[in-house]
Amino acid sequence: MPRIVYSTDPEPVALCPRCGRHPCVCQKIDLPPRQQVAYVKRDRKGRAGKTVTVVYGLQHTPAAFRQLLTVLKETCGAGGTIKENELEIQGDQREKVAAKLQELGYKVKLAGG
Repeated sequence: MPRIVYSTDPEPVALCPRCGRHPCVCQKIDLPPRQQVAYVKRDRKGRAGKTVTVVYGLQHTPAAFRQLLTVLKETCGAGGTIKENELEIQGDQREKVAAKLQELGYKVKLAGG
């Protein structure tokens, strides 16, 4: 699909920022783990000083996200949630999460400090 450089249309169609298509196909695509890079970072912003481990950059269906979250929560022995296609695990669990994701076949990159 060609990228629109200029248009005289007063209301151009907004493309999805993630997949770049209209209509969005992000929720329909579920790539296998070996084709994805999982970014794992530690974050405290907007959480009253509590540390969480955030996994982002994955492209899965909502059902696959829930299944992966369950596996990571069981591995870490901690709670977690899904927010805006990011998995959040309570506590500083970067090493455990990265090891489990590599075991599942994802390429893992540690982000942040």
